[in-house]
Amino acid sequence: RLVGGSRCSGRLEILDDQSWVSVCDAAFDQQDAEVVCRELDCGAPVQVLGEDDFGKGDAQMWTQEIQCRGNESQIHLCPISPSHENNCSHENDVGLVCAGYTDAKLMNGSDFCSGRVELRFLNEWGSVCDACWDMRAASVLCRQLNCGIAVSVVGSDWFGEGSGEIWADVFDCYGNETKLSECSISSWSRAECSHRRDVGVVCSRVKLIWGTATLHKLSTAAPL
Repeated sequence: RLVGGSRCSGRLEILDDQSWVSVCDAAFDQQDAEVVCRELDCGAPVQVLGEDDFGKGDAQMWTQEIQCRGNESQIHLCPISPSHENNCSHENDVGLVCAGYTDAKLMNGSDFCSGRVELRFLNEWGSVCDACWDMRAASVLCRQLNCGIAVSVVGSDWFGEGSGEIWADVFDCYGNETKLSECSISSWSRAECSHRRDVGVVCSRVKLIWGTATLHKLSTAAPL
């Protein structure tokens, strides 16, 4: 499990004989991270971090070295060996950020640079609740799609309602990230989300095929 962050980010703890134990950063690498993210249904690893990011654990330390190849389905299927690092403490707790959302697109707009936001979580596409989204996240998405910068964040009345899953993770982007997977996800939104609250984005490279009044309305639309 990942503790102290979100479902797909946090300090790593593994179950050892019915007890949760923290993992020493000297005993963990990128191949191990790939297995953990896969086991948690959280896509691929983005960053392997230290305890400063997710706090110190209070569980017993796991000090054996984990030697995953990277293609295992569970961390307990990976070989282990005694670690050469003997001074592991909670100062060395390893943290992990996984990219739960592996792809993004804008649907039902004039081109691929405007539309309803849809993200793919592993193999399933879903729309995004407007309570979880702001202009900083929109700017990152436009950059990820090579669509310039964000012009406006709009509601479902612009690009229609989705029909699949509704993702309610809160994206805490600074706005300068190159893709959404680099943004931290702080919590699961407590807002009442439905497809009536599907968020849409208009990026600067959208084709200007709408009328002047429509473009004026977009330029003055307040971010949600």
